[in-house]
This record gives sequence, structure tokens and C-alpha cells, in this order.
Amino acid sequence: MNQSAPRKIQTELSEEELAQRVAILKRFRELLVEQRNRFQQYLEVLDKQRDTIERGDTEALLSHVELEEKIVGEIFAIQKVIDPLEVMYRSCYPDREEEIPPLKEALEHLKQEAIQRSEQNRELLSRRMEELRQEIKALRANPFAKRKSLFGDSDSASLIDIRG
Repeated sequence: MNQSAPRKIQTELSEEELAQRVAILKRFRELLVEQRNRFQQYLEVLDKQRDTIERGDTEALLSHVELEEKIVGEIFAIQKVIDPLEVMYRSCYPDREEEIPPLKEALEHLKQEAIQRSEQNRELLSRRMEELRQEIKALRANPFAKRKSLFGDSDSASLIDIRG
């Protein structure tokens, strides 16, 4: 009787430990999937942002930038939770990593693609801003834009009473 009690406690601990490990694995996997979804959203926003830059729609560009900032903030928040969970996962499953590496690999691929598209958008926006600067310079150099109206200084009436 004395010997069976320690075995039962040891079995319960291992069952509890097993349940904890399974919970860690599930949560880690959920967060990686959520992070992957956020990166996919981010890529969609970057695509729409590129189209908006090409069209020159500043209002839409502003909303895309705000949405981009929100998604990037969410990505960083999720990453803050993923990092410690990954450490716990590796300590629980030092030899067994079948499911997680493909997810992490997909995440890394999405991250690199997001970096590349973001850089392309930044370059496109820089070129567009330079085009606008050149247009403004051309307008300022236009001699007709600086001239006042011939009627600007006249003392003639500007309103006419038509009622009589």
C-alpha cells in the first residue's frame, strides 16, 4: 500500500506534465498560425498600398498606412508571446519537432516577402514624391502662374444690382 501511493502520485504528475506539454504545444501552434495569418494580411495591405501609390490616392494611402501600422503592431505583440513559448516548447520536446518547423519556415518565408514588398512600396513612394516635387517646381517656374489678373486692381464694381 505504501509503495502504490508514490507510484500513483508519480503517474499523476506525469499525466499533469503531459497535459501541460500538450497545452504548450497547442498554444504554440495556435500562435504560429495566427502569426502566419497576420503576415498574410500584411502582404494584402502592402499590395493594396502599392496600387494606391500608383494611383496617387493620398486618402486611401493614409488609411492603408494606418492599417499597416496596426497589423505590424499585432505581429510584434504575438511575437512577444511566441518567443517564450518556443523556449518552453523546446524544453518539453527537445527531440520531437515535426509539426512546428514547417510553420516556422512558412512564417519566415512570409516575413521575407513582406520585407521585400515593403521595400518596393517605399521605393515606389519615393519615386512618386520626387515626381510631385518636379511638378511643383514646374508650376512655380511657370511665368503665367505668377501674374496677377488684369482685373485684380481695377476699381470697377464687382457686384451689379439687377433689381433696379
